[in-house]
Formats: sequence, structure tokens, C-alpha cells
Amino acid sequence: MAFEIRLPDLGDFKDVEIIEIHAALGEKIEKEAALITIESDKASMEVPSPAAGTIAKLPVKVGDRINEGDLLALLEETSEAAAPEKEATQPAASKPDQQTQTGRKKEAAGRPADAPEKETTVKVPDIGDFQQVEVIEVAAASGDTVAINDTLITMESDKASMDLPSPVAGTIVRMLVAAGDKVAAGTDIAVISTAALATSQPSPAAAEKEKPQTQPQPAAPRAAATVPAAAPGSGKPHASPAVRKIAREFGADLASIAGSGPKGRILKQDVQNHIKQRLRSGGSGLGFGYGIPEPAAIDFAAYGPVTVEKLSRIKRISGPALHRNWLTMPHVTQFDEADITELEEFRREHSAEARQRGFKMLPLLAFLFKACSVALRTHPRLNCSLSSDGGSVIMKNYWHIGMAVDTPGGLVVPVIRDVDSKTVMQIAEEMSATAGKAREGKLSPEAMRGGTFTVSSLGGIGGGHFTPIVNHPEVAILGVGRSQIKPVHDGEQFVPRLILPLALSYDHRVVDGAEGARFIVHLSSLLGDIRNVLL
Repeated sequence: MAFEIRLPDLGDFKDVEIIEIHAALGEKIEKEAALITIESDKASMEVPSPAAGTIAKLPVKVGDRINEGDLLALLEETSEAAAPEKEATQPAASKPDQQTQTGRKKEAAGRPADAPEKETTVKVPDIGDFQQVEVIEVAAASGDTVAINDTLITMESDKASMDLPSPVAGTIVRMLVAAGDKVAAGTDIAVISTAALATSQPSPAAAEKEKPQTQPQPAAPRAAATVPAAAPGSGKPHASPAVRKIAREFGADLASIAGSGPKGRILKQDVQNHIKQRLRSGGSGLGFGYGIPEPAAIDFAAYGPVTVEKLSRIKRISGPALHRNWLTMPHVTQFDEADITELEEFRREHSAEARQRGFKMLPLLAFLFKACSVALRTHPRLNCSLSSDGGSVIMKNYWHIGMAVDTPGGLVVPVIRDVDSKTVMQIAEEMSATAGKAREGKLSPEAMRGGTFTVSSLGGIGGGHFTPIVNHPEVAILGVGRSQIKPVHDGEQFVPRLILPLALSYDHRVVDGAEGARFIVHLSSLLGDIRNVLL
């Protein structure tokens, strides 16, 4: 009987991309075997076959975008319900080849032929008061072998992240969650196949006879990275969203990495090994190797008592990105000062209106954002990005400004979008709400993407000028210090003026010194008379 296999309901996902097809036309496929792998911007997942049979039609290909209800394949279903009964009526001696083959397959899996296979469904344990916790990484895939306490997934709430270990050893039949999914206590995570191990050792002759089947030695190919990487232009590298995210953070090209996972899937350790190799060889393929030797390990406890504290997750993620940005961009920092005496008076004049909106006073940062959007329109070179090949500049006709926010876990940079089309009051309200979410750990990844320029203000803490690091793929960032009353000569006498220190860092490959100077001078004039923003 032939029937159609269609894409099931995927929730809110639309136009998901097919990144791998596991079956071919005319191929026999088992029930629950993976048919295709699809990937959204948040997760990848395998679509299994609902029945066993032969692929009679396969209208999709890698790279296609599909939606719920789209035809994936036409399956000629095969019925094997009567097969076990028929085999049971035959003498055991009449099918020695089948018995031998079956026995060898099971023995090759590391268990006796009569050992029953068991499946264990791993669930999320009681995690306290947390509900709908997000899965931020899936550390295993269907077909992987896991040991007890190996990490299956990593979950993150608004307060902490935690690993969920495997309670049993075995082979993963299928993973039931993907990165981005929400889980709670009792949610099914994975199905793991386990089997009783042989209680007696085989004879030396039998062990030697079965050696080719029982000792496949997969470790050697992984260590040597002999699995061929996808050729440039041959299609999308086979990797999960979590692995792709790591590669993006380190600037690693997945197309040049050999995958050691099932069917050439690129695993997290493949990316890590690739990065280590590039660092050891001093290659510039990652953009930050440059042959810098690793620092020697030091036993600090030999000199006195120490306390070891692990970096927060935010700092572990942002640290390599900052390191890459600092090494790969030729930074120039331009310093200036803006006279904001009249701007401060304007803020005070509108304090009553600000209090009605929940502010003691309109924040200075809101005026800075508005002034930056105007200056960026006039100097668009600071609102662009350098192409990945370094041969062209991508000019952006939108003005999304990142706001560096200090949180208990470290610095995060959410983005205020379309600053040019918003009033100062609207910008202030959005800043307040966004900063609150950041400090509570409730920002979504999308809220920190798409920025074209960043402002980092230390005015609330103190200090004057500093050298901020450009936030790739942007080409410029503005550092703002604490304003101070300073004596300024007006041509006749010294008068007290409120002065705001500014520090503009930029990528010198894209922005030259003259353009940087013109931008910061223009910005200072806008802040000196906020009415210029309206021109």
C-alpha cells in the first residue's frame, strides 16, 4: 500500500530548510528511521518515517524550504506482520545463515544474541519551581553512544543554567527535544537503547573470528579527522544550531571542518579541535591565531591562599568574541568632549513630564542615542559593516543602536531598533524596559542582534575616557564617561560648564581618522545644542 508522508505540525516555524536527506529513491526504510533533517533559526530536528517501506517518490532536496503539510515522500508500505510467525514454523537448521548473521550483528553490538534490547525514556527531573525552562544546547544526537552522567542537554532559566546527564549508558535512539524548546519536570528528553552485557568472555578463536565486526575502532578516524569536510559550495555543513553558534563566536568556517559525528555531522569537539589546531599552527584562518604561544601554566597556590571562581556564562561566551574583535580589527580611538550645559538645563525643564512617565529625569543616554542616529545619517561610514571577504562595505539604511548593560552575570548589549524614528521619550522608555530584562536575565537572543552602532556609558559609575572594543560586525562604538563641571574660557573669562567626555573607537580598515574626527565633532555639536537634532 502506498501513502504520502507529509511534514507534521511544527508549531510557529515556517519555511524551515532541509539540511539533509537520509533516504534515496527506491531505498528501503525502517519505521521511525530518519527521513530528512530540517533546521530553523533556532533548532534542527529529524523527521522520521511513520512506517517501514520503500521510497517510491522523493520530491524534496537539500536546501528546499518547506511548511506544514508539504509532501516529503511517497512510501510503498511493506507488511511484515506475518513474517515472525512464518519463521517460527521453520526448523532452526533450515536457516543457519540468518541465525549466524543475526547472532553476529548482536554480538557486534557488544551483547549476546539472546540479550533483550531495552529502551529507556529520559525525562526532565524535578527542577524546583522552574517551569518552561529553555533548552540552550543539545549535546547528543540520534545514534550517539552515551555513558552514565554524559550530558544530554543544557537548560537555562532566568537565574541559572544546568546540564541534564544521562541516567543510563547506551545508544540514543532519538532525541525528543531541540535547542530553543521549552521543557519542564517530566518532559521526555531522549530514548536510549540499552542491553544486558555478556556475562562470559568468548573463546579466543571466536574472539579472533569476530574481531572485524566487534572492534570497529571509530576513535582513530575522529582523532585524525579523516572524514572529508564538505567541499566549498557543495551545500550547507551538517551541524546543529548550537555548534553553528560556537563556530560563529570563534569565527571558524564550518565548511573547512571535518565532522566526526554520524554521517559527517560536525560536533562541538570538532570545532574546538579545529580552533586548537589553528592556534598551535599559528594560522590566520580563524583570524586570531597569529602564532601567539600559549601562556605557561602557573600554580598560584604555591605563593599563598587562592580562591577559584568560574567565569559566568555571559563572560565565557563574550570573552572569545572580544578577544577576536581586538585582534582582528585595527582599532583607533578618537577622544573629545561635549559641552552639555544647555542640554542639562533642558532635561531639568522637562523633569515634570519625565516623572509622569516614571523617570526622575529624562536619561542623558536617550539624548545620546538620538544624537548618534542623526550623526550616523550624516556619516554613514560608521553605520556599516565590512564584508566577510574584506573586499566591500555593506552600507545599512537602518539605525539600530546597541546599549551596553551591566548585569550580575556580565556585560550584555541589547539593541534599540529604529532610533532615528523615535522620540527621546520613547527611546528612554524602551531603554528602561530593556535594561530591566537584561538584569533579570530575560533577554532573548534576537534582542541582542542586528545592531549597527554601540554606545557604552560608564557615567553612572565614574571615570573619564576609556578605549571601548568595537562590537563585530559593527565598525564603531562610542564610550561615554562621567560629566564634570570644568572651567571653560569664553573669550573674556573662565565660566563653569558641564563637560561630557567621549571616546570613539572604530575599525581603521573602514573608517579613517578624518571621518572619525568629523563624526565625533558633529556629535559634540549636536549635544551642545540639542535643537540641532531637529535640523
